[in-house]
Amino acid sequence: MNLNFKEIFTAFMVLFAVIDIIGNIPIIINLRKKVGHIQSEKASIIAGILMIIFLFLGNNILNLIGIGVNSFAVAGAFVIFFIALEMILGISIYKQDETTPMTASVFPLAFPLIAGPGSLTTLLSLRAEFSIENIIVAVILNVIIIYIVLKTSARIERLLGANGINIIHKVFGVILLAIAVKLFAFNIKELLELA
Repeated sequence: MNLNFKEIFTAFMVLFAVIDIIGNIPIIINLRKKVGHIQSEKASIIAGILMIIFLFLGNNILNLIGIGVNSFAVAGAFVIFFIALEMILGISIYKQDETTPMTASVFPLAFPLIAGPGSLTTLLSLRAEFSIENIIVAVILNVIIIYIVLKTSARIERLLGANGINIIHKVFGVILLAIAVKLFAFNIKELLELA
């Protein structure tokens, strides 16, 4: 076991910013109004399982289609960059499907809202830089936070208010932008050295 607190904290913060569960509170509340009840445990566990499976199998999938982790991480840096721009500028680049089935726990909550393209890409990008056990700990910590937020979303929205959520959204957008630049710089350097 090669547990490193700095790596766990960084991976946790990156995933927390990408998943943006606090910023998604208005969407969660809207879903709750539409479907009546959200199974917080089910949504959190399924999202966690999806992320951990992708962390292990994502590499094999890439090898199968002949893409290196560094190339994927550079592409991931672009995805994170655009997510950050959405958060900072309050624009919508990624269009989400509006259909809501009877149970919102798995779709669209666990996937793609929590374990979506952004978080799955981020996991492989992190894997190019950090050890796998630190990323798993970061995923588990995020799943716990997600569960708490899902359970108390209405209370958090009342507590923070629309402005509070908006400020948190923008702050994490800036953090995410800096992370995207770091990921891009690190992996493009690796690619240029391999070339």
